[in-house]
Amino acid sequence: MDLTEGTFKEKNERAKVSMMWFAMISMFMTFAGLLSAYIVSSKREDWLIDFELPNVFVVSLATIFLSSVCFHLAKKSIINENNQLATIMLLATFITGGLFIWLQFKGFGEILNLNLHPTGGASNVKTSFIYIIVFVHLLHIIGGLLVLTVTIMNHLKNKYNKNNHLGITLAGMYWHFVDVLWVCLFCFLYFMR
Repeated sequence: MDLTEGTFKEKNERAKVSMMWFAMISMFMTFAGLLSAYIVSSKREDWLIDFELPNVFVVSLATIFLSSVCFHLAKKSIINENNQLATIMLLATFITGGLFIWLQFKGFGEILNLNLHPTGGASNVKTSFIYIIVFVHLLHIIGGLLVLTVTIMNHLKNKYNKNNHLGITLAGMYWHFVDVLWVCLFCFLYFMR
């Protein structure tokens, strides 16, 4: 590889990382807007005050944290050229991500069992916001599972190594972002009653 090729590769990688940062900032702004609307709407007279998030959301918090740890270990394993452990950790990340989604739907079910619906006569402003915020986050997690699927397939094709791991780096940026985002959203919804 000559100097021009190396410079092009470096610029290309920096551009992709910059685009990922731009995407994450855009997602952050979406949720900042939703949370701002939540705060403003909480002053309404029809705001439901006596409502706590189901405990299953706490379990989902631990699950998504575990998924980030698994992904971190997967990337570290690739850099240390331990492909077998990397495969296990990528699959564990995917499984815990899927478990997170299942727990979220279980939480939705518990909210529905309280006769609190996202729309209609059995709804209120607060639970509608909770449904919207959690559902939009779920869409991002589903997108993350698609990214993980591609990452796992590329890993199994031996496309990543200690010198070439941009794909897993970008996937990790996204995955850790949506994980940290859930921690922030959970804390916001839990403490902003």
